[in-house]
Amino acid sequence: MSACLGVTMILHSLEPGTNERACTFSFLAVNKGIRSCPSILVPSVILILTKLYDYNLGSITESSLWRSTDYGTTYEKLNDKVGLKTILSYLYVCPTNKRKIMLLTDPEIESSLLISSDEGATYQKYRLNFYIQSLLFHPKQEDWILAYSQDQKLYSSAEFGRRWQLIQEGVVPNRFYWSVMGSNKEPDLVHLEARTVDGHSQYLTCRMQNCTEANRNKPFPGYIDPDSLIVQDDYVFVQLTSGGRPHYYVSYRRNTFAQMKLPKYALPKDMHVISTDENQVFAAVQEWNQNDTYNLYISDTRGVYFTLALENVQSSRGPEGNVMIDLYEVAGIKGMFLANKKIDNQVKTFITYNKGRDWRLLQAPDTDLRGDPVHCLLPYCSLHLHLKVSENPYTSGIIASRDTAPSIIVASGNIGSELSDSDISMFVSSDAGNTWRQIFEEEHSVLYLDQGGVLVAMKHTSLPIRHLWLSFDEGRSWSKYSFTSIPLFVDGVLGEPGEETLIMTVFGHFSHRSEWQLVKVDYKSIFDRRCAEEDYRPWQLHSQGEACIMGAKRIYKKRKSERKCMQGKYAGAMESEPCVCTEADFDCDYGYERHSNGQCLPAFWFNPSSLSKDCSLGQSYLNSTGYRKVVSNNCTDGVREQYTAKPQKCPGKAPRGLRIVTADGKLTAEQGHNVTLMVQLEEDAHPVDFGDGIAVSYVNLSSTEDGIKHVYHNVGIFRVTVQVDNSLGSDSAVLYLHVTCPLEHVHLSLPFVTTKNKEVNATAVLWPSQVGTLTYVWWYGNNTEPLITLEGSISFKFTSEGMNTITVQVSAGNAILQDTKTIAVYEEFRSLRLSFSPNLDDYNPDIPEWRRDISRVIKKSLVEATGVPGQHILVAVLPGLPTAAELFVLPYQDPTGENKRSAEDLEQISELLIHKLNQNSVHFELKPGVQVLVHAAHLTAAPLVDLTPTHSGSAMLMLLSVVFVGLAVFVIYKFKRRVALPSPPSPSTQPGDSSLRLQRARHATPPASPKRGSAGTQFAI
Repeated sequence: MSACLGVTMILHSLEPGTNERACTFSFLAVNKGIRSCPSILVPSVILILTKLYDYNLGSITESSLWRSTDYGTTYEKLNDKVGLKTILSYLYVCPTNKRKIMLLTDPEIESSLLISSDEGATYQKYRLNFYIQSLLFHPKQEDWILAYSQDQKLYSSAEFGRRWQLIQEGVVPNRFYWSVMGSNKEPDLVHLEARTVDGHSQYLTCRMQNCTEANRNKPFPGYIDPDSLIVQDDYVFVQLTSGGRPHYYVSYRRNTFAQMKLPKYALPKDMHVISTDENQVFAAVQEWNQNDTYNLYISDTRGVYFTLALENVQSSRGPEGNVMIDLYEVAGIKGMFLANKKIDNQVKTFITYNKGRDWRLLQAPDTDLRGDPVHCLLPYCSLHLHLKVSENPYTSGIIASRDTAPSIIVASGNIGSELSDSDISMFVSSDAGNTWRQIFEEEHSVLYLDQGGVLVAMKHTSLPIRHLWLSFDEGRSWSKYSFTSIPLFVDGVLGEPGEETLIMTVFGHFSHRSEWQLVKVDYKSIFDRRCAEEDYRPWQLHSQGEACIMGAKRIYKKRKSERKCMQGKYAGAMESEPCVCTEADFDCDYGYERHSNGQCLPAFWFNPSSLSKDCSLGQSYLNSTGYRKVVSNNCTDGVREQYTAKPQKCPGKAPRGLRIVTADGKLTAEQGHNVTLMVQLEEDAHPVDFGDGIAVSYVNLSSTEDGIKHVYHNVGIFRVTVQVDNSLGSDSAVLYLHVTCPLEHVHLSLPFVTTKNKEVNATAVLWPSQVGTLTYVWWYGNNTEPLITLEGSISFKFTSEGMNTITVQVSAGNAILQDTKTIAVYEEFRSLRLSFSPNLDDYNPDIPEWRRDISRVIKKSLVEATGVPGQHILVAVLPGLPTAAELFVLPYQDPTGENKRSAEDLEQISELLIHKLNQNSVHFELKPGVQVLVHAAHLTAAPLVDLTPTHSGSAMLMLLSVVFVGLAVFVIYKFKRRVALPSPPSPSTQPGDSSLRLQRARHATPPASPKRGSAGTQFAI
């Protein structure tokens, strides 16, 4: 049945378009006063900008400005008020005073703007000496505006565009921000990313009217990666790449920057800041082993320590190549998200009510649209939703929710084992995602009117339509209405932000060659009164019956389904009551992972005692319980005290891990300049020997006039010569020029274990490998003087048993980098090759840090399975894939030198280890749900286990590891002969170009000229 009763419809036609010209337009709706009958707040002023684009000329040839003061009932053409020959390109409305309007002229013809202070009734024209590309209005001050020009300059105006002042040149597009109230003391402070003359990027701040060189600040020392500055709420983010890896830094409430701490082996390639609401950062991170998925991480209040919220969230590319992550934040209910997760090549939809602590699949509807039962059993079958939102503000996306209707979610999707692009239907939930109903068998756009009291659905189709559907009971039932007598190609729908109105405007074409058609649809006459208190019922937010969500019970007021009345101030009203804290209100702290039994236990790479390492004697630190309360969770009492980190006194301990570094972290200093040294040790007294005979003890401490320019693309020493000849003779000059590139990383490669008095080879591997002239400084054993060489390899011997350290410093220009390794020296030992279950390869990024941490985990599992003291075991994970390791059995002796193990003892330990390995008794949990088995590798022609008592077992493993290139070669020495093994394949350890981005746009940018037949619409409201 179709119905028109009670619905007022008015049709308007705006300027025609021809076959060669496309007509586009923009809307502007302005709030104006209270209307009578029944006196609800509605926008009454609409501005429409139409533009004619000539495809033959490739430019806009005409524009018209239209204005309505009765919300679309009548329109007035304003071309005479803006200039009959003026061509307009874009319109803006001041977000803090909607009476103020700004129009931009077409920059291809002139650079001017027109300003109105009376809702677009009259205009004043101002000429500009630059071309505006985008504008950014101040969030509080109505007259303050930032303008970004087409030549990458940033201007400011304190008079709503009447006068402009240059702030900075070379500003990166879309990387400029106003101050955030509460975080910045100065409301006129501007944050921006600017490029230097040599192409580097810097983070700068300055006052909008006083941005001279002397008054600019650099909150982040040094350069940042291009296009990486984000200023959002209380947080500032920047990115800096070093050693081939991106590092992310955050400033909370404009304090000093701190490096963002992801789990140690996340090794991000790309990061997107999703949300900074409620004093917490929600970020999507693409890790080293991901291609089309991202992991979701959530931070502590400062945005420094991140824990995993959900793995393998699906992503895709937008029309302009931008990354789109399948994550949707449900409006009106804090902590509620929907996400599409990829599991075994299937994409499934999950929901969370507590900011990612717990996720579950969506329960499919019990019946379909015809009332037939739906047989769908979790977890094999569930409801899956498409989570993309529309980039066009005048068309609904395939999922929608509103702050003013917190329980209603409308989305397109399908029922089955995975998300599909076929058999798409529309579904609605009126209880915040707990249950769902099918409402249409095809995709529809859904508009919220009257704060969700009225839902309007229009079919998604490329064909013309003349019907729409209305629901007054949260999508339980729908009525069909005609909104035009002639089928219309619908391009978009205008509704008032806040969804308080019962008026909507549909715009489109009768044909692709016809003029714009505007249809005003007014539903006010359907209702005869405003809702009263008795028209509402309480509704409690819950998750599958659990009423305590984010530490509180929340009760909303919802209109009774049988009452047809207009909603007012009661809609969305909420009562909240805190709950008693339980384990469900706490997430795992940084460095901890939740296991199947619900406990948060340390990850394999995390040492909980490390929290006290930077702690000085007499001070305190927070000793984590492994849990932290979900940010914005409002629970009280209960287990709160038990799960909250406790302050503890820093422990006193014997001196260990003494380090001395310069304050700036460099290994170079200038002659005659002050050097600040930092001694890191828990003890009070710090004796320092400067190495120059002074020791001090501290307590608490023409055409060529501008030069001939040339770019060298290779490093080396270049002989530059110049010769001048004339009739009287000649002359020449020579310059030896050293061209270098920055040295970013040094890796010292040497055996893990060797025998006493046997020659050892050590090699310094560099990245990049070609950096120019280098000097190597070697420190090893107890030598008090270093060995200085020009070669990256040396050979030496150790004459005593024990653990020895070797350090190499590599000097390249004015930079010095170093690496230190430890080597075990014994007269005899045993070795065994280890292999692992294949699932370990999925988590192996093939970097030295990971190999060291996994070696420690393997050693621990061997000690637990065999009871062999840890002093007898050394494990070294080898570079490359598949993952392999070398197990060394060492003849440990106590510090007195007594009770040294004999060769027979080593054989017994080796046999015990092999026995346990063959019984599959050695295993470890890499992360919750990932068990890894450790095996003894098959014996080769040159056996790796020495069981012969007459031999010393002089096995030596030599590693030549190029860390960042990923090429690894290893050689096994056994019984004084060498067996060469093939090099493992080169894993991709280099993260790709990474960037830190926001998911939502931060600036209003004029749209490009649309193609014929497209809506090309933009509302500035």
